Amino acid sequence: MSWRRVLYVLFVVVVAGISALSGVLAGGLAVYRVMSRSVPQAVSSQAVQAQPAPTDVVPLDFSTTNIETTITDAVAKVGPAVVTVVGVIPGQVTFFGRTSDQQVSGSGVFISKDGYVLTNNHVVDGTDSVVIILADGTQVPVKIVGTDRYADLAVLKADTQAPAVANLGNSDNLKPGETVIAIGSPLGDFKNTVTVGVVSATGRTIDTGEGYNIEGLIQTDAAINSGNSGGPLVNLAGEVIGINTLVVRGSGFGGTIAEGLGFSIPANTAQAVAEQIIQKGFFSRPYLGINSQPITPDIAAAYRLPVQWGAYVTLVGSGTPAARAGLQQGDIITRVGDIALDAEHSYTNALFAYKPGDQVTLEVVRDGKTLELQVTLGETKS
Repeated sequence: MSWRRVLYVLFVVVVAGISALSGVLAGGLAVYRVMSRSVPQAVSSQAVQAQPAPTDVVPLDFSTTNIETTITDAVAKVGPAVVTVVGVIPGQVTFFGRTSDQQVSGSGVFISKDGYVLTNNHVVDGTDSVVIILADGTQVPVKIVGTDRYADLAVLKADTQAPAVANLGNSDNLKPGETVIAIGSPLGDFKNTVTVGVVSATGRTIDTGEGYNIEGLIQTDAAINSGNSGGPLVNLAGEVIGINTLVVRGSGFGGTIAEGLGFSIPANTAQAVAEQIIQKGFFSRPYLGINSQPITPDIAAAYRLPVQWGAYVTLVGSGTPAARAGLQQGDIITRVGDIALDAEHSYTNALFAYKPGDQVTLEVVRDGKTLELQVTLGETKS
């Protein structure tokens, strides 16, 4: 090979080496620029490497797969005490023959080791036989100890001891926004379903359409469906603070549909009713001894009555507290004790604010005149 050929080959090798080195340097500079954008300018890479590892940082432990939460813990406490309630309403004899028996279902919760179960009155109303299904699927026959239709509560008694008992909490301590859990058997098929929501409000009143209101209810947006009735509403401490009773789907105006409007009977009310039913076999209500029709502004205008709100007496029972007090058919009761009858206070609810044996003053309108009658309230089974 000539010396000129050798010099040419050496020249090519040197140029290639310089180009490669320039590429490495350029690539290194690009990498550096990208990395430098991810590190704060005030902290150098050497300073980051020199910092000691924090001593107060606890490394995450993913070794356990059974991570308990407050909600699951509360459900674990109450869930085993929740039951499905199944009743049979006997068929009726009609002109065309006897109709088929009807099966109804709801939920309930054990409140005593002796086997007492708390549920809704409307779950067992009209039934001639009732069984409960435990959380493990076991069916147990029960008898109805007593009911209170005005509070929509009923107490059942199983022949066996309860597998678990729920604790009743103080519902007076509830605050809007507090997390609550509903447990029950929606549609009777999905046993021990758990839904979660909040306390939307307390002290709600619902008109039953039967001349009285259910008062003091807890409103919640935890999903409640048919079959949840009688099941517990639970706080995060695992205490029953309400008995689920109804859900409102719409206002009735213009076909408006609502969601998340569930209502529960406060645990304090449920406990007072249940304790008396267990002791006496019934819940005692004050008794006046009349039949009446509610008066509203529309009715007052239609019949030209002298008051906007009240209770029109249609019948006074013989020998009743009302008869002894001098109440007469055609009287209009406008006040019971300290409670004036109005849009928020029906006659029945005003009467139930008192106890059997209480002496109260009835304000009555008779022939356009206002009278005051003293009455001692009697006692009746609700």
